[in-house]
Amino acid sequence: MDALSAYLSSLSLSGLLSRIPAGVSQGLIWALMALGVYITFRILDIADLSVDGTFSTGGAVTVILIIGGMPPAIAVLIAFVCGLIAGTVTGLLHTRLGIPAILAGILTQYALYSINLAIMGFKANTAVSADKYSLIVSGRSVNAAIIVGLCFVAVIIGALYWFFGTERGMSVRATGCNPQMSKAQGININLNKVIGLALSNGLVALSGSLFAQYSGFADVNSGRGAIVIGLAAVIIGEVIGDAILGKRMNFAFRMIFIAIGAIIYYLIYTLVLWLKMDSNMMKLFTSIIVAICLAVPYLKNARINSFRRAGKNSQAAVGGKKDA
Repeated sequence: MDALSAYLSSLSLSGLLSRIPAGVSQGLIWALMALGVYITFRILDIADLSVDGTFSTGGAVTVILIIGGMPPAIAVLIAFVCGLIAGTVTGLLHTRLGIPAILAGILTQYALYSINLAIMGFKANTAVSADKYSLIVSGRSVNAAIIVGLCFVAVIIGALYWFFGTERGMSVRATGCNPQMSKAQGININLNKVIGLALSNGLVALSGSLFAQYSGFADVNSGRGAIVIGLAAVIIGEVIGDAILGKRMNFAFRMIFIAIGAIIYYLIYTLVLWLKMDSNMMKLFTSIIVAICLAVPYLKNARINSFRRAGKNSQAAVGGKKDA
């Protein structure tokens, strides 16, 4: 009891409240990555593991360019382009060489580890100081980072909503929904897969670019496990959005709630740190959350089907008794 009392007394509510803005700012940055994961996971129905590499690529390219004298805004744009290129490579490995999408992503991610090291001069991490460079976001100014993050998320959601409403965007969505029917209608599904993978990894690299500036350094391992965090944000956002809006959950609201899901994930992470739990256990918690959220729809449908089968069996039994 004494140990429990000491533990509870060490927890400060004001300390938790003071950490919330930092959690929100990081959640907004990772929301861009979650939107990229959403494109491949939900729209294209592809498990793309290259995002773990492209997240680090975005950070590495940005930090090296800023240190070299490049304006941060241009560095972020170049990082986005590098993500597009990496996603295109994954798409070409899958569509042109016939490599399964998940393996194509693993190959790209594996190659990017060496490439990211080479970008940073074969150093595992490279620092960039907010005191020396005018960074777009910085962990030293959390309120400003929240504003910048909100602007980026709003612009990206607006751009994605516009793009997926165009003829090309609709064909990309059709490709993920029903590739065989799309191909029968004359849609170039291979091109659409490459476009979707490129756009997804571009957003992931953009997120990595901002995160490196926010953290003050780029690390070759910063993207490790990013796919799981992205999936967690997507699933948390969809669950909350469906619970609140139900059938009114359209494409725009879905993307908004995915961004909210990323914020919620980082608020949970903030809570875990505040409770003085080992942050290394967060990966376990994230995996459990993702597994539960992915399993709920299946278990729900299985339960409904079991009730239906039970109803049919009872009706058949009643009918058999009447015939007898």
